[in-house]
Amino acid sequence: MILAVTEVSKSYASAEGRVPVLSGVSLSLQAGQSLALTGESGSGKSTLLHLIAGLDAMDAGEIMLAGVSISGLQDAGRAALRRDKIGLVFQQFNLIPSLDVGANLAFQARLAGRHDAAWAAHLAEALGLGGLLRRWPDQLSGGQQQRVAIGRALAARPALILADEPTGNLDEATGDTVLGLMLGLVAEAGTSLLMVTHSQRLAARLDRQLHLSSGRVAP
Repeated sequence: MILAVTEVSKSYASAEGRVPVLSGVSLSLQAGQSLALTGESGSGKSTLLHLIAGLDAMDAGEIMLAGVSISGLQDAGRAALRRDKIGLVFQQFNLIPSLDVGANLAFQARLAGRHDAAWAAHLAEALGLGGLLRRWPDQLSGGQQQRVAIGRALAARPALILADEPTGNLDEATGDTVLGLMLGLVAEAGTSLLMVTHSQRLAARLDRQLHLSSGRVAP
């Protein structure tokens, strides 16, 4: 088991009081497995991803990642867990504009102390970036930038990839291509994948699907 989310709840303060976003959500993910998290806007999908990544704190429940309880960690511990165990892919590409493609690809792996030049070169070729390594992010198309983001997330061979609407800023054909590349490389790396998507069509390409509705797992 690489990920176990147990009875997790989260709410936010508003002028009217606490607003619940997640209410007793549980899920699990085996090593090497992919899971699509679907649901309408506001159902809590992205909030759950942020909690798993340690970017926010839950109100109740427990999240175990690679045998470590996230709720028991302080900020520094959560940052170390993200660096060492998690690869993040967002709808916004979040590339570092001052680094070229090659340096962006290697960034996460170097932070984690696990840069593997041969694996990085393989990722670049597999993602169609081999001839673009000296280009800057603003010289790339949206699809190319998202491929760099995927390669960066996979370069350190993390235990888990968290992807939040990774094709949301791409047209359908480009998005399908990018998702296919990501799924192939995730499988090759032996990494688990938790992907948020609003698309049932894309969700069906992953091993399992889980639907959130009003902050709860739908039956």
